[in-house]
Amino acid sequence: MGAESRQPLGLALIGHGKMGRAVEQIAPARGFEVRLVLDEDSNRDGAGIVPEQFRGVNVCIEFTTPGVVLDNIRHVAALGCNLVVGTTGWTGHLDEVRGIVDRTGIGIVYGPNFSIGAQLFFRAAEQAARVFAGFPMYEPYITEMHHRFKKDAPSGTALELKGRIQPALGDREITIGSVRAGYVPGVHELGFDSEADSVILRHTARGRQGFAEGALYAAQWVMGKKGLFAFADLFAA
Repeated sequence: MGAESRQPLGLALIGHGKMGRAVEQIAPARGFEVRLVLDEDSNRDGAGIVPEQFRGVNVCIEFTTPGVVLDNIRHVAALGCNLVVGTTGWTGHLDEVRGIVDRTGIGIVYGPNFSIGAQLFFRAAEQAARVFAGFPMYEPYITEMHHRFKKDAPSGTALELKGRIQPALGDREITIGSVRAGYVPGVHELGFDSEADSVILRHTARGRQGFAEGALYAAQWVMGKKGLFAFADLFAA
C-alpha cells in the first residue's frame, strides 16, 4: 500500500505501546493522518472515545490488552467508526462482538497476527498438514516465542495456526509450547517430529513494522465496509 495524492485518511490510535507507536510512525507515508492517540491514561474506562475526540477520524486501530479491548470495541462502535483490532486474547467473545457489529452496522477487521508473511505461513502450514496427515509416525507440534511483556500465552497466532491445521490432522494431538523472554518480536514454528527426523516450518518476525504495515493495510481495506472480518479474509483466494 503506497502513499497516494488523495486526502489522507483520519486515523485514531487506541493504545500507544510498542505497536501503537510503530503504526503512528509509518502511518503518514501510507496515506493516513493520525488525528487522535489514546493511551491507558487518556482512555481510562473508555473516557477518550467520545464524539468530540473522533471528529475527522475515518478509521480506528486498536492495540491494547485483552482486559479492555471489548469495552473499546463497544465505545468505538457506538460512534459508528470502523476499526482494526490487533489486540489478541479475546476471541472467546467473538459472538458478542459480532452482535455489536450487527447492531451498529460498522466494519471490523481482527486477527491474531497482522503480518502479511504470517498469512502466507498459515497457508504453507495448511498444505504441510495435508502432506503429513497420511504419515502418523510424525507427531505435530507448535512452538512460539515472544518478548517477556506479551500478556497472553499461547499466542493468538499459535492458536490460529493450530485451528488451521487441525482439520487435516483429524483427532491427532497438537501440543503448543510457549516461551516469554527478552525482547523477541515473535517466532512461530510448526514441527513434525519422528524417530528418524524432524521437519520444521518457521515464521520469524524481524520487528514490528510488518505488523504495523498489515494493520494499516487492513484499515484502508475496511473503509466503507460493514461486517466482522478476519485479517485472513483479506487474502482469501
